[in-house]
Amino acid sequence: MTNHQPLRGRTFVVTGATGGLGAAICEAAASAGASVVLGFNQSPHAALSLAEALPTAVGAQHLPIALPVTDTQALRMGAACVADYFDRVDVLVNCASTTRVVPHHDLDALDDALFDDILSTNIRGPFAVVRAFRTLLERAVDGLVINISSTAAQTAMGSNIAYCASKAALDNMTLSMARALAPRIRVVSVSSNAADIGFWKSEDQSFRQLQCRRTSLDGVANAEDVADAVLTAVALRFTTGTVLPVDGRHPFL
Repeated sequence: MTNHQPLRGRTFVVTGATGGLGAAICEAAASAGASVVLGFNQSPHAALSLAEALPTAVGAQHLPIALPVTDTQALRMGAACVADYFDRVDVLVNCASTTRVVPHHDLDALDDALFDDILSTNIRGPFAVVRAFRTLLERAVDGLVINISSTAAQTAMGSNIAYCASKAALDNMTLSMARALAPRIRVVSVSSNAADIGFWKSEDQSFRQLQCRRTSLDGVANAEDVADAVLTAVALRFTTGTVLPVDGRHPFL
């Protein structure tokens, strides 16, 4: 992808678009020439503001739309709305996610309601989104699903036990979906160690320092690093069913 706007004419759908990672991905896709559907849950004004601030290539348009990932009917309605504007979806980015910091040793604090919320949002949600948009993805020449994951899936170090388990399940589901949706749709995970945004900034300072020490590149990924990896995944036309690490880490550390 060497031209100035390599994604011109393509359509991205990004769930969790108003979060730090989601916004960076929307910005990168729009800057590369794509039309962007900004999926939000409870932040329509933020999504509209972001859509209006995104760069717009000739012929592109950006559409904020409600895509609450735990509401299957709403997702189907959202996909129908997207179909009214665009004839296909080229790239679907599952970025919506939830968590809360709970020390791993404190099993009582990880109550059933929080556990269920994390799993329904982080696992069932991406599945439901793909199910809703599958037909539009199949209309693309190179349909692609990108699941935003975390190295917590491998290290079991993260905001809480349920979150780590949810990201491990997401990576596993990436492999299953890649097999099930081939050859029309590719599916990959982009997995960062701890993007320097959002809840990561509220983590205990000692945990942040530990994560930085565990990298070979002296730090943690930021939102732009993850967005760059998303655009790279678009270019990897013969890659599917894999996890792309964005963690600055030597594999044997």
